Amino acid sequence: MNFEMQIANMLADQIKGFIEFVHKHHQDKNNIFCLHIDKLYQLKLLVEEFKFQVWADELKRINRFTWDENYTHLLVDRFRKGYIIIEEYVGNHYDDLFIFTARLHTLNSLSLIFCDQE
Repeated sequence: MNFEMQIANMLADQIKGFIEFVHKHHQDKNNIFCLHIDKLYQLKLLVEEFKFQVWADELKRINRFTWDENYTHLLVDRFRKGYIIIEEYVGNHYDDLFIFTARLHTLNSLSLIFCDQE
């Protein structure tokens, strides 16, 4: 398996994990990490608005058997546009959403690998 293909699959898995993490915390009514549920709800809406699930599914699909460099870079660029806004939102509301910074850092590190190759 190609190294870039493995990283693209890992990025897709991490995006899906981030989505599940956001949804899990939003559904948990006794959430001790986020006292303002409206900020968590806004984060959930941002994840849905920027179609993270679509980008993760598509990344996984195109990199399952072969490496498609151009399409992978296009998908990662589209993901990065939404990621930047979500990262800024979490940074602005750090006191309530600090729990998501580690996952965002992982997504940033993996997606920047594709941005540096161009």
